[in-house]
Amino acid sequence: MYQLENYLGTIEDVIARGPYQATWESLAAYEAPKWYRNAKFGIFIHWGIYSIPAFGNEWYPRNMYIQGSPEYEHHIRTYGRHREFGYKDFIPMFRAEKFMADDWTDLFKRAGANYVVPVAEHHDGFQMYRSEISRWNCWEMGPKRDILGELKESCQRKGIQFGASSHRVEHWFFMGHGKDFDSDIKEPMKRGDFYWPAMPDADIYDIFSKPEPSEEFMQDWLVRTCEIIDRYRPGILYFDWWIQHSACKPYLKKLAAYYYNRAAEWGTEVVINYKHDAFLFGTAVPDVERGQFSDVKPYFWQTDTAVALNSWCYTENNQFRPAEDIICDLIDIVSKNGCLLLNIGPKADGTISDADRTILLQIGEWLKVNGEAIYGTGVWRKYGEGPTQIVEGQFSDGIKKNFTSRDFRFTTAGGYLYAAALKRSSDGEYCIVSLGKQDASKQANFHGIIRSVEVLGQKERPEWSRDEAGLHIRDRIGGENPVVFKIKVD
Repeated sequence: MYQLENYLGTIEDVIARGPYQATWESLAAYEAPKWYRNAKFGIFIHWGIYSIPAFGNEWYPRNMYIQGSPEYEHHIRTYGRHREFGYKDFIPMFRAEKFMADDWTDLFKRAGANYVVPVAEHHDGFQMYRSEISRWNCWEMGPKRDILGELKESCQRKGIQFGASSHRVEHWFFMGHGKDFDSDIKEPMKRGDFYWPAMPDADIYDIFSKPEPSEEFMQDWLVRTCEIIDRYRPGILYFDWWIQHSACKPYLKKLAAYYYNRAAEWGTEVVINYKHDAFLFGTAVPDVERGQFSDVKPYFWQTDTAVALNSWCYTENNQFRPAEDIICDLIDIVSKNGCLLLNIGPKADGTISDADRTILLQIGEWLKVNGEAIYGTGVWRKYGEGPTQIVEGQFSDGIKKNFTSRDFRFTTAGGYLYAAALKRSSDGEYCIVSLGKQDASKQANFHGIIRSVEVLGQKERPEWSRDEAGLHIRDRIGGENPVVFKIKVD
């Protein structure tokens, strides 16, 4: 086992000798790498002990200790009283007996994903990787396999960038309600215990909430995260929202400096994803949970969302989104200078449900035809046009977007302008208003020349013409998913 003090010393040494120091001023020199900005589409994975009960969502380990909650009542009916069967007692049941990393990465490759970000440690505190920091990990318990390591090796074989997500900081308060009654969560507890520290949460959305994470807890968080960096060298580190707490700020600077300096040693470029204003703007890549921006941004950003609306992990009652809706989100996000991290939740045995698989394959089929309008593209002078408004902000992915054939999104690459119609026209008629002829003496969207128009995935060229009203395209294109026009401009 690592000694905490020794690892903290290593962290200080790496920061001292590297190009980045643990200050916002130094970290502001960071730039998101080109490989990430070109990748556009990745897969997020929520899989762990909470996949055993498969009830409610991935917050089952917290909610099962909240008296009167559906999870609390379900737990008693199904597993018994909490003092006899607590959350830790699911660990032997989590065997991952059918997990095969190559099966997963084959699917992700077919889905068109260019990066994969499994959750290395969720709020529950169980590490899905081999660790010297704590024995509560999948190498020593449960599956007795290095899940993160197997996924990384498989991703490397498939040419997929590998990342890791840490939600450890939320463990500060996550199991606290287990102390409210006679359960298996009880004092005394010390660092290294599974449920430690199980603190009360007066207001977890207040960045100054008390009791604030202690120095001991934050040092443990820093060492755990740096262990993931050193052992697995992820290209992406994703953090959930609670690292925005005021007590985390000094440790975020240390973590970023350590990670960026290690990447410099390895000769690679890496990414940190964060929410809200946890990191100073410009020092990492901002992420919008289950939501989008309503307009294009001058900086690169990411959306993380899930194939299911009700849960990030597998449950028996997941409410899945249609692939068509997710494809439209992907197009919209990319047109606004962003990328999409799409989550799936495997079953406890390591298999991926038919519903998850079908959605991913449908996305992959669309990307196989239309990927050149997504991967490696840049933004145009405007992101798009059309009557349908996007609700900006997090947790808006459940709002149905009823796109029309007048809703277009634009990207550019290789001398072409790509215009994606988010809804196919019933009569085969399209009009792109932004590409209408304009008097060159007046301000307009486009004064250039259109040389040709193609439909991605279709050999025959459509009929087209251009006037003051717009670029008119006439083509009988069947199907439900968005159609992309490839326009040669001069």
